[in-house]
Amino acid sequence: MIDAPETVLVDETRVSCVGEGGALGHPLVWYTIGLSGFVECKYCDRKFVLRGGPADRGPRGERGA
Repeated sequence: MIDAPETVLVDETRVSCVGEGGALGHPLVWYTIGLSGFVECKYCDRKFVLRGGPADRGPRGERGA
């Protein structure tokens, strides 16, 4: 079974990703979180969610979980 991509809560709208690092990583890439409140890495599908933003929902839909 394939694990779901990692979700990372962040406090800044500018984020970087290098994947798992080492041989399992990918080139350093930078993203800017827009109005959706999240961005997904194009290489590894890691999801960066802006804390307190529109995409910051807990498992039952509560804000700021």
